[in-house]
Amino acid sequence: MEIYLYIALFAPLAGSLFSALFGASPKTSVTGIVASGLLFISFVSSAILLDYVMMGHTVHVEMMTWIAAGDLYIPFGFVVDQVSVVMMMVVSIVSTIVHIYSIGYMDHDKGFNRFFSYLSAFVFSMMILVMSDNFLGLFIGWEGVGLCSWLLIGFWYHKESATWAANEAFIMNRIADLSMLVGIFMIYWNIGSLQYDVVFAEISNLPMPIITWIGIFLFVGAMGKSAQFPLHTWLADAMEGPTPVSALIHAATMVTAGVYLVVRANPIYGLIPEVGTAIASLGAFVAMFAATMALVNRDMKRIVAYSTLSQLGYMFVAAGLGAYWVALFHLMAHAFFKALLFLGAGNVMHAMHDELDPFKMGGLKKSMKFTWILMTLASVALAGIYPLAGFFSKDLILEVAFVEQHYVLYTVLLLTAGLTAFYSFRLVALIFHGNERHLKYGIHPHEAYTFMLYAMAPLAVLAVIAGMVFKTPYYQMVTHMLPAIEYHIHNHTTFWIMTIGTQLFVITAIAYAYKKYAKAVKVDTKVESGFFYQLLYNQYYIPKIYDELFTKPYRELSKVAWKQIDLKIVDATVDGIANVIYRMGEKTHTMQNGNLSSMLRWMVIGLVVLLVLAIAFTVGYNAVTMRAM
Repeated sequence: MEIYLYIALFAPLAGSLFSALFGASPKTSVTGIVASGLLFISFVSSAILLDYVMMGHTVHVEMMTWIAAGDLYIPFGFVVDQVSVVMMMVVSIVSTIVHIYSIGYMDHDKGFNRFFSYLSAFVFSMMILVMSDNFLGLFIGWEGVGLCSWLLIGFWYHKESATWAANEAFIMNRIADLSMLVGIFMIYWNIGSLQYDVVFAEISNLPMPIITWIGIFLFVGAMGKSAQFPLHTWLADAMEGPTPVSALIHAATMVTAGVYLVVRANPIYGLIPEVGTAIASLGAFVAMFAATMALVNRDMKRIVAYSTLSQLGYMFVAAGLGAYWVALFHLMAHAFFKALLFLGAGNVMHAMHDELDPFKMGGLKKSMKFTWILMTLASVALAGIYPLAGFFSKDLILEVAFVEQHYVLYTVLLLTAGLTAFYSFRLVALIFHGNERHLKYGIHPHEAYTFMLYAMAPLAVLAVIAGMVFKTPYYQMVTHMLPAIEYHIHNHTTFWIMTIGTQLFVITAIAYAYKKYAKAVKVDTKVESGFFYQLLYNQYYIPKIYDELFTKPYRELSKVAWKQIDLKIVDATVDGIANVIYRMGEKTHTMQNGNLSSMLRWMVIGLVVLLVLAIAFTVGYNAVTMRAM
């Protein structure tokens, strides 16, 4: 089985290197085909490993020694177990589909080959992250996806907004990653190893305050990668990248790495339930917080991005309450329907000449029937309607909160479910129903390439069946590693009231969204002026607060440092030394003028200086010797 591990891990790297060979060349379709084919091979290998793991086995390999210094020994080690194989399947399935889709989406882009090199490199980094058998290997993959996301968000670097968004994502994640690195250092300092099996076996022997701080530092790292408040602002701005990037990075893989970290480190968080409660509380807040911002946003991709942020909050609620297998289950189900939603948005963008305001669309189901069906299906799954995947995973998180008697969290998540249904179908109604407002702008939309729609079809199937088909075998497999806790509301009357009530609440929200927006809507470029509308539209003014508190003071401090320190001290010192040396050269260059008389004169002067120094040294040496006697 080791060979399949290596194939699953290194096939994306091979695709990235192959595409990089043609990086500066004009578009070569073969790069997209080869990169997609290698990703498919990685998926097949992951599927073979999944079958092997489901039989109760694990695959653990050590390629070579990486770091060996004193007592520190870290190999290039990788493990395929019940947790990592789930992430491998999610990453390989979604990335294969996104690669195939991107062949059509990036068809006319000058950076076609470069795009596939970056995209495959990202998948390789993500595979390192989920397959490593130690915290430092995970951190290397963690930083790798951070670098690749910077390259992909800023892919259209000629746009200032894209480079700004890429830098924002990179810098904000570096802040969180410093905390994660501190947590890793604390693990090694107190345990002497970074291998998962050693750390998890020894962690319970540490004093509780140390375990608590380790958990906090690691979670702050997860907050940055999964864009949890207050490190959340980069996620919506990252929509400046190509839409396939959003589907892969910001729906299915990178932003879920924080959830994966908490699930993987469950032996640590299981010892500190108070930290877990804080994680769950923050997750519930973020779920509601992001959903409210999606209610009024007028950027199609940002609405879907806020939806991702909200669903990440759900996952952290489950993980924080100790339902790690539930968090991972929602991570898996969410990846399928959210990637489908992003790719559908990509189809609409192409059809609408990159227009993002849904109020300027309308009636697109006439010319984009398949995209309408796929996005509606993804929205139904996202809303949690039975029997699609979102119902089984998201409804289960509500059950966890109720069974664990966290009724405030349950209420917040329930309200968020209604908001999710509303803004999801607000988007669908504005884009595909009502009057054809796009005609005013002379836009004649068309459906995407047929092969792009076929590539999206597996995601649609998974969005439908992932919950009811995969839940039982998934539970039986992952509970070999994760706490095997089943969450059931034992009072059947309460269970049915909650389930039916939630479904009716969600369906009512959908009906209201259709009633309000699936009709003739005016093309209004103005934003409503109400206080609450403006508050939500401006993201609670948090970006402005950050700008005033951090960005502007830092900019002013940088100007002062540049003008007062760099120019007047550093540059002046360096320039002064250079000027002294230059002037000395100007004064002494006559020594090398080639005149024999002049050169003899300087030789005599030099000889005199040497004799004086020799006499002075001798006298001084004798004086010291006499004192010593």
